[in-house]
Amino acid sequence: MQIETVKPWLKFYEELGISTPDIDDRPVGSYVEKHAKERPEAPALAYMESVMSYAELNAASNQLANAFIALGLKRGDVIGLHMPNIPQYVIAIIAISKIGAIGTGLSPLLAPPELAHQINDGKVKAVISLSDFSSALEEMPETPESLKTVIVTGSADFLTRAPFDCPNIKGVEILPYLGLTDPADDSFQQVGVDWNDTFMIQYTGGTTGKPKGAMLSHRNVMHNAAQTTSINEWEEARETIISAFPMFHIAGLSNALSSARYGGLLVLVPNPRDTDFICQQIETFPPTILAGVPALYDMMTANPKFRQLDFSKLKTALTGAAPLTCTSYTALSAIIGEGKISDVFGMTETSPCYTGHPPKRYKIGSVGVPMPQVTVRIRDIETGEKDMPIGEPGEIVCSGPQVMKGYLNLPEQTDHALRYIDGEQYMFSGDVGYMDEDGYIFLCDRAKDMLIVGGYKVFSVEVEDKLCSLPEVAVCAVVGTKDKERPGNDIVHLFVELSPRHQNDSLQATTEEIIQFCRETMAPYKVPKHVHFIDSIPLTPVGKIDKKALRQTL
Repeated sequence: MQIETVKPWLKFYEELGISTPDIDDRPVGSYVEKHAKERPEAPALAYMESVMSYAELNAASNQLANAFIALGLKRGDVIGLHMPNIPQYVIAIIAISKIGAIGTGLSPLLAPPELAHQINDGKVKAVISLSDFSSALEEMPETPESLKTVIVTGSADFLTRAPFDCPNIKGVEILPYLGLTDPADDSFQQVGVDWNDTFMIQYTGGTTGKPKGAMLSHRNVMHNAAQTTSINEWEEARETIISAFPMFHIAGLSNALSSARYGGLLVLVPNPRDTDFICQQIETFPPTILAGVPALYDMMTANPKFRQLDFSKLKTALTGAAPLTCTSYTALSAIIGEGKISDVFGMTETSPCYTGHPPKRYKIGSVGVPMPQVTVRIRDIETGEKDMPIGEPGEIVCSGPQVMKGYLNLPEQTDHALRYIDGEQYMFSGDVGYMDEDGYIFLCDRAKDMLIVGGYKVFSVEVEDKLCSLPEVAVCAVVGTKDKERPGNDIVHLFVELSPRHQNDSLQATTEEIIQFCRETMAPYKVPKHVHFIDSIPLTPVGKIDKKALRQTL
């Protein structure tokens, strides 16, 4: 039977009260204007104990919008956001929406040549940069031709207004944020935009080459907020969200837009690895929604302060980027309460979520069921031309209003990623997984991370999940190298970060115990050939295991 006609996941929608949201193509600036008019004193942003109301947020975004116009920026121009999670990031997103411009996140962790590439590729005309990171712009090998203005802001601009240094970039006008916005008018109305206008160009991680700019429309990102919240029952003007995802990443951007759409309070976390700070914010602003990657939740559950907090107001702990292991799910549920965890899954190109877990019907190891208005199919890895049977792994593909317009300046890669099946356009994700009889999606691996040993497929996620049950293993990662003696085969390497209690154990004895466990719990071809102990498993800026970095050590 064809999955696209059966859609087994739909049988749970009525039971769980999941409704299909209406398409509402208003840009985020319109939503903020609405909240500022109807509930001006309602809290919109919390930053370092300081709270900004919706009236203040709207006014601040209006001032920046007017400043953009005064600089000659207009509809369709691209503006870069080179900041961590601070109020200026949210204000800038709204101001960009209001003038009909296009935003693009520039990670503060990018090296100067990487910054230059993204600015050149996106034809970025202006960048708002945090003073602590703006020296990277000064150190770019060459100034991108498109770049005309850099607006420098300080982390305390909305607190104590502390002084800071500005970079010197040849041929570029350097302006202080407050000097630009303070004299600007705080009145501005959202301009008319088309639902399919590009609103954000979000760059992928670039783990297999240079980052690609995914062009996301107003409908893509704003309707995906409605799709995601339909799974997790967000209420208008009732939510407080603490998100540890950086906003230069699609997940952090999505959380910010969801909060703005539904009139919630967004608690800003500038450093997602500072668990003490996050605990302090949870105590000060009790959240109804928490959002973080599995690695962060593991760090939080290991923090004694987290275990002592009151989670009575918490409705949902969102997690993404990778499935929670059984061990992590159990540990987190024991602290926050049962039935509160929701895995959501997707990618930059899908704005980002296309599957999600209703918290009351959670399946350990899966990434949930397709969101409303999303169709997911599992296609054969070799050709992508046929559906795989229920329970059989293949490439995960999805369709829906959250799927990107395409990759900027990359028509061939766009055509490869966006393909038609039965007259409908699907995003070919590059993720390998399977669908069970209930329509739940189980992730096996990234296609590039899948190993072949003796003709058999080895899914690194499966091996890692089993190994994380060992008390000696804090974090682990499986990667492959080509087997020169057997062309077409891979050698399985296991990297292990030991848990604190076992860091002084004999490495030889621990290796033997790990190998013995693998032989007892998995097929012989999955057993690692080499075990490497490492002080700390490297993570990407959003908290995923950085397998590219691990491969480079072999």
